[in-house]
Amino acid sequence: MPAPKETIILGIDPGTAYLGYGIIRTRGSQLTLISIGTVELTKVSPHLAKLKKIFERVTTLIRQHKPDVCAIEAPFYGKNVQSMLKLGRAQGVAISAVLLQNLPITEYSPKKVKLAVTGNGNASKEQVAGMVQQILQFDQMPKYKDATDGLAVALCHYFQMARSSLTGQKIYKDWKEFVQMNPTRL
Repeated sequence: MPAPKETIILGIDPGTAYLGYGIIRTRGSQLTLISIGTVELTKVSPHLAKLKKIFERVTTLIRQHKPDVCAIEAPFYGKNVQSMLKLGRAQGVAISAVLLQNLPITEYSPKKVKLAVTGNGNASKEQVAGMVQQILQFDQMPKYKDATDGLAVALCHYFQMARSSLTGQKIYKDWKEFVQMNPTRL
């Protein structure tokens, strides 16, 4: 029997105050924590400088850890349009950094990430952090929950990959790919 394939997954929780990230290695059903952290942006000004720092840090993480794939959390919809615009820019810059390194990237809604990790799509940040810590069995909880959120995104992607390999169901990276692969289902 061949050895299970190893995959390194970078998970990103984009933000304009803190960008959280987590990197895991998967080998079959074995999960190993490689790195977890945050990029603190609270003291970086103006907003364009924050975007530059996000791009540089994501690029550095990719070059340093050489992930096979990236997963990123989609912005949730809020009432403050300016906040949503800034968050969308942060996510877009992180995605650009990933794409420039020729990595596949998948986007997950916050609800899907929470559901995948805790079984509850409305779980609190504390519940997500606790479950991530339990799954990956690390001792030191990071200072900011954005870091465990980034790790949760990586775990969500792992669970999606595992499900698709068990069921033979293809996971599409976006609607365009789905339509291209399933023209008769429209």
